[in-house]
Amino acid sequence: MTDTTQTDTENRQCAAWGAVLSMSLCVALLLASEFMPVSLLTPMADGLGVSEGATGQAISISGLFALVASLMSTTVAGRVNRKSVLVGLTMLMLISLVIVAMAPNFAALITARAILGICIGGFWALATAVMMRLVPSHDVPRALSIMYGGQAIASAFAAPLGAWLGDIFGWRAVFWALTPLVAINLVWQLTVLPSLPARGRQNFGALVDVLSRPYFLRGLIAAMLSWGSAFTMFTYLRPFLEQFNGADVLTLSLLLLVLGLAGFVGTWVAGRFIGQRVAPLLKLPALVMGVITLGLLFTSGSILATGVLLAGWGMMNTALSVIFMTWMSQNVSDAPEAGGSLMVAAIQGSILLGAIWGGLLLDHLSITATFVGSVALSALAVILIGNGQNLLRPVNSPKHTGD
Repeated sequence: MTDTTQTDTENRQCAAWGAVLSMSLCVALLLASEFMPVSLLTPMADGLGVSEGATGQAISISGLFALVASLMSTTVAGRVNRKSVLVGLTMLMLISLVIVAMAPNFAALITARAILGICIGGFWALATAVMMRLVPSHDVPRALSIMYGGQAIASAFAAPLGAWLGDIFGWRAVFWALTPLVAINLVWQLTVLPSLPARGRQNFGALVDVLSRPYFLRGLIAAMLSWGSAFTMFTYLRPFLEQFNGADVLTLSLLLLVLGLAGFVGTWVAGRFIGQRVAPLLKLPALVMGVITLGLLFTSGSILATGVLLAGWGMMNTALSVIFMTWMSQNVSDAPEAGGSLMVAAIQGSILLGAIWGGLLLDHLSITATFVGSVALSALAVILIGNGQNLLRPVNSPKHTGD
């Protein structure tokens, strides 16, 4: 009997980690779909007959719809089983990719990005809460690091492969190539995700309650500044490398590969060492990425120096997600779906504003101004976070106090 019980427990644990891996693949495909245009910015702009700045801002349309979807997903979904919601969102991703691949004009691109934004917002709003249900609480940081390993995979291979394949076959072929992978992930989700009944009906009151907690609001603003800084720079990385370093397609692909591979290190380190002491780490990504972004402006004569700096940036970029989502899971554990919705809205809003901010600086000033604008946002994030203690839930209350 004991052996049978132990076997059943081990089978459940294996099934749970299989579900975590399916979520990780979904993250990889979501990130590839969302940010693939970064590596294809120049040819997409040429193919659709618009400027690079306008194309970069079109990318941010997904952020706008993701922002709205993240706030509404848990309320609109109501009592729908969360597995069904996740599968439906994956189907939306597939539809979006097909539209982008066939896009005859700029309007079609915007439409596809809007559909993708709904998928992104809904998925990320539920992702952390789902992880908290799949594995025990002490395994949540590890599960999150595995899930965000999908982000590292996308960062490592999507951008360089996109640039390389786009140069050979055209940018549309790159998006067609993603569609069978999404279809495979859809089948995998149907197979390994357990039934996840909704735990009560969510409403906007829950969002307001979480948002009214001073420590969480400060953390939300810090997250927005951190991600806003990152995507002010990252969205326009290709034009920067082309202008500052004279990077051709091969060099660009290699530099993006270095950046992405470093993301695996960031994800692994963050998942292994965060534990319960997340406060000191909250400002680290913004601080390191801000310094690196500034340093890139002085490496125009050296591809090697640029590659080293991009490796550091890539490591911190993936660590950023693990650090802040672990912070959220530990400090809003009583309302993970509401906290997740607000976090995703903040992140997607910052991606939207960062892309717009960077695009305006690029079109009206220069790529240097875009990078300086990124550094300014990271500096504000570091100042707000301080030592991180003011972003933690007060220990004398399981929910919140009016600190």
